[in-house]
Amino acid sequence: MDYPDVLLHIDGAWTGATSGKTLPVMNPATGEENGTVAHAEQADLDRALAATERGFAVWRRMAAFDRSKTMRRAADLLRNRADAIAPLMTMEQGKPLAEARMETMAGADIIDWFAEEARRTYGRVIPARAEGVYQLSLREPVGPVAAFTPWNFPINQANRKIAISLAAGCSVIVKGPEETPASLAALVQCYVDAGLPPGVVQLVFGVPAEISGYLIPHPVIRKISFTGSTAVGKQLSALAGAHMKRVTMELGGHAPAIVFEDADVAAATKQLAAAKFRNAGQVCVSPTRFLVQDSVFDQFVEGFATAADALKVGDGLAEGTQMGPLANPRRVQAMEGFIADAVQKGAEVRTGGKRIGNKGNFFEPTVLTGVTPEMRVMNEEPFGPLALVAPFSGMEDVVAEANRLPFGLASYAFTRSAKTAASIGAALEAGMVTINHIGLALPEVPFGGVKDSGYGSEGGTEAIEGYLNIKFVTQAGL
Repeated sequence: MDYPDVLLHIDGAWTGATSGKTLPVMNPATGEENGTVAHAEQADLDRALAATERGFAVWRRMAAFDRSKTMRRAADLLRNRADAIAPLMTMEQGKPLAEARMETMAGADIIDWFAEEARRTYGRVIPARAEGVYQLSLREPVGPVAAFTPWNFPINQANRKIAISLAAGCSVIVKGPEETPASLAALVQCYVDAGLPPGVVQLVFGVPAEISGYLIPHPVIRKISFTGSTAVGKQLSALAGAHMKRVTMELGGHAPAIVFEDADVAAATKQLAAAKFRNAGQVCVSPTRFLVQDSVFDQFVEGFATAADALKVGDGLAEGTQMGPLANPRRVQAMEGFIADAVQKGAEVRTGGKRIGNKGNFFEPTVLTGVTPEMRVMNEEPFGPLALVAPFSGMEDVVAEANRLPFGLASYAFTRSAKTAASIGAALEAGMVTINHIGLALPEVPFGGVKDSGYGSEGGTEAIEGYLNIKFVTQAGL
């Protein structure tokens, strides 16, 4: 399959950068260049800002019912094109073709969900104290949005921001990931072909710091949405705060996965291994610190290491591949650094631990035991196929470790006890807790973190609130 040279999308048209600059897009399985992506600079951002201001004026006036119909058409197009889009994602990001297709199909569900929310951005009538007085709480779109999205889920990290913006009546400039641009461009084309007016969605690529530093303070932009690392998120939040811009931040995590001695250990092992190695562990909600009660620790480790060993690692386009390469060489270097530090401080590699071959960014699914809080990897998000397994003795111990870090995105627990489930669900400091199954990231449920993992939601009915202003109108009869 041919990989396209990806352009910018501004004011309803695909266009090269004004300067003519491009950036290479690499295939993480082969280390070879797929193609190029246009490199936006200030002149391109000025065009995008002018277009998004015009687009907002048009889109906000369109009836919510009609906005919803346009979005539903885009969802149908995305489903119909999934088989063509998925290989592009695999070529640029590395995930197995089945996972790429699953992400694309899930993207259509996200659009459908928020298309329905577009028709239900209700206000309310507040009973008045005086006769003849009406009191209305109205919801209005906040304005043009600047959205910044990462490479690990090229379609759906951006699609949540686009769909929520459109549902609320906002226009949006998406600063997409330079490493994985083609699948996102294909998503934007679905919106365009569905009849989205020019200027409602812009797509740009370039130097992240330059683009965020220009868009966030700009008076046209009224809302910021960012998915990425905690360090960068804090910088962008500070910049947005200096200009009184609304923000949604979905930042890093280091998810505890707790297995109590009364759990179905075999079921927990199977589900957690699948969740850990999905997308080669490059998932913000990936379970990372596996905290297992003493009496079932050996059983869990043996089962988990066996599951990791059994995974077929290879090119995501190859039949039977269960885990693809890491998305870029930086992640390989990070894995090697984490493991070396942990082993030097006493950890044991139960399986994996090494790069595979010298072509592409392949890395073995890895399980470490003997991990302690002094190790870097127990404090920094691994963001790779690296599982850290440690024993615990009781509820107090495991809650202390689970809540030790400043992160609070996702958490997992397995137990047959209703009392234990209720206790651990209440005790965990996280925006999302899933017990006895992997139940996160559906379009209809909240998606977001607490503490250094951010604030705001990108799922459920809660998501759209961050893109709406509340206006109070009160009127008395003449």
